[in-house]
Amino acid sequence: MRRTLSATLAAAALVLGLAACGSGSSSDTSSADAALKVGVSPVPHGEILTYVKDNLAAKEGLKLEIVEFNDYVQPNAALRDKKLDANYFQHVPYLDEEKKAKGYTFTALKPVHLEPLGVYSKKVKNLADVPQGAVVAIPNDPSNSGRALNLLASKGVIKLKEGAGVKATQRDIADNPKKLQFKELEAAQLPRSLDDTALSVVNGNYAIQANLTPAKDALALESAENNPYANLVVVRTGDENDPRLVKLEKLLHSPEVKKFIEDKYKGSVVAAF
Repeated sequence: MRRTLSATLAAAALVLGLAACGSGSSSDTSSADAALKVGVSPVPHGEILTYVKDNLAAKEGLKLEIVEFNDYVQPNAALRDKKLDANYFQHVPYLDEEKKAKGYTFTALKPVHLEPLGVYSKKVKNLADVPQGAVVAIPNDPSNSGRALNLLASKGVIKLKEGAGVKATQRDIADNPKKLQFKELEAAQLPRSLDDTALSVVNGNYAIQANLTPAKDALALESAENNPYANLVVVRTGDENDPRLVKLEKLLHSPEVKKFIEDKYKGSVVAAF
């Protein structure tokens, strides 16, 4: 009886061991086959990723789930909390500020596209016509506010202190001949501010979302040459070699995606590869 019981227990243990091995193998496979969940700004990131999903992903055996966000804060928090596998909405200077402020352990992949920052107005037709003491709205996050001030300085609207660089703040304004008043707003709110400002400096994605055409409507537009503000995919550090991310990077940097960007955005969004 004891022998029978021992044999039965041993057999059961063997079955359980095999089942556990089988279960682990199945889990690994399902993880590799699972949809890659990517957080995006709707325009142009979501549109570019939707093109990849609808036209290119199946050939690579890649399943994509696209999650849209309408601000610049939630996508990084969701990535940290493992609600996303990656996000695609930001540039390296913004990512660096976020990592410094919030301690994120993230890695940026290769640049995909640039959305030139633009100066827009409903009140004036050119920058020279901006009246004395006018209100100018700029983004309130440090990387994009510095970017906006540099754009205005490059067009002669203000002058910045020597060496201010990409981290320029309002304290770095050395000369403001028209005594402009700078108002910092969340980036998503900038297109709505146009009724109340003489000028608003708007991120490219929010300009397009507001039915503005940067290449046509902007009074001044950022140059793409040697521009550090290209947008890219960001992942948790250590996930860079996830086969699904490797496939996504290949597709996002393909000739097909470059052509899609050129055809759809006609200079309002520029491929960065």
